[in-house]
Amino acid sequence: MEIGMVSENSFKPGNIFSVEGESNHNIPRVFISPSRYIQGPEVLKHIGRYLKILPSVRPLILISPSGHKRFGKSIATSLNENNMTGSFLSFKGECSLEEINRVITEVEENGWNEADSFVAVGGGKCVDAGKSIAHRLGLPSVIFPSLASNDAPCSALSVLYSSEGISLGAEYFPNSPAIVAVDTKIVADAPVRYLVSGMGDAMATWYEAETCFNNPKARTTVGARPTMAARAIGRLCAETLYEYGVASISSAESGLLDEALERVVESNTLLSGLGFESGGLAGAHSVAQAFTVIPEVQDTYLHGEMVAFGLLTQLTFERQINELKKAGEFFAKVGLPVNLAQLGIDKSDLSSLNRVMESAQKASTMQNEPMLLDTSSLVDAALEADKIGSKLLETIGESAYLKIH
Repeated sequence: MEIGMVSENSFKPGNIFSVEGESNHNIPRVFISPSRYIQGPEVLKHIGRYLKILPSVRPLILISPSGHKRFGKSIATSLNENNMTGSFLSFKGECSLEEINRVITEVEENGWNEADSFVAVGGGKCVDAGKSIAHRLGLPSVIFPSLASNDAPCSALSVLYSSEGISLGAEYFPNSPAIVAVDTKIVADAPVRYLVSGMGDAMATWYEAETCFNNPKARTTVGARPTMAARAIGRLCAETLYEYGVASISSAESGLLDEALERVVESNTLLSGLGFESGGLAGAHSVAQAFTVIPEVQDTYLHGEMVAFGLLTQLTFERQINELKKAGEFFAKVGLPVNLAQLGIDKSDLSSLNRVMESAQKASTMQNEPMLLDTSSLVDAALEADKIGSKLLETIGESAYLKIH
């Protein structure tokens, strides 16, 4: 998913781990992870203690205006208690090069050159922007996600978007986050739709990792072969969601920080993050990212919701019909899209579908699939997945989806 807008001097892991012309037997297996992962209720209140690990005493904190209103005082208190001086930067909402450069300019204009860490507090786009800014400033990144809606926090990459919100691809970094800390009380207080969206993103981890592991030509996001560890983590991720996903929604809705919620948050964030980066992506994410070419979909739906239907499409063209029905039934129960209408797409609008699938077919991650796929075959797979998903809804009902949306 490398993109032309990233400078030629940007880090390209494929040049390190996978050299063109080498045989499949010579491609190494690579496992990537953050240095520390911390999860539990109210961990954000202890940000000062955790920064001592680096060590850091002059952090820069990227946070949205609403996030600052909710958490700014608590963060400042913890920093003061630990004799640290923090400077806050406002995140404007889009992980674009324009926003990244704006923040860097603000850092330079304020003379914050002695900062020794970069902290991002917020959702997926704030987290990704934070990693990109930290890389450019040469600082270790510290991630405090406010949602369990995707697996971005643990990865050494950021998905960049245009100012209009269209996915442009990924930028890679030589270092993973130094610390990822998930405050499960904050996650539980967020709208349940975000937790559910994270399940869609996380569920695909296992199926995509399995596809990559079984295809000798497949490569992970860093150009390496998947590890057995990532494959096992991906399986555990899916198994945890199937077992605890439905219960975790009830927990989140009632504000109950129980074992079901903790396990699903860990699956959405840590297991999915480790599993996708070291296990590989395939058709599900290719289709999901391609949905962003339709502005109405990009503006209305979350990444994990697009991944959910992307996974159903992948399982269709891979002819894993039993797994398709299993995943589709789970998605229907928790409130994830199982047909095109639930993503705001009219299945008779072949023009839009062709645009989406043409983009998906060109995605580098689609090349990890073991078969050749053209735009027409992808459209056919999406329509078949739509048909199967719609039949599932007739049995299960749309109550979960309608409740969340």
